Amino acid sequence: MKIVINSGFGGFGLSDAAKKDLNVEDVYGLSRTDSALIALLEEKGTDYCSDSSAWLSIVEIPDAEKFWHISQCGGHEHIVASESKMNRYS
Repeated sequence: MKIVINSGFGGFGLSDAAKKDLNVEDVYGLSRTDSALIALLEEKGTDYCSDSSAWLSIVEIPDAEKFWHISQCGGHEHIVASESKMNRYS
């Protein structure tokens, strides 16, 4: 499974061009596993897709990982996998 995260400090955000390409205004309702978002990031790259405070990247986890969530510190995100539903945000 591919998941889009912010690898920089400052928080997740899309450039105006990426929002236009994806036809979205608010990124907070956008799934980080959205196939169109992932395809755009793979095709156009980080510089094109990231806003000024983000550095978007794709992390791939095994499809068998059913329980995961995005954790962050200062806007820098990483994936945390869990064996139980207790921490499930996916």
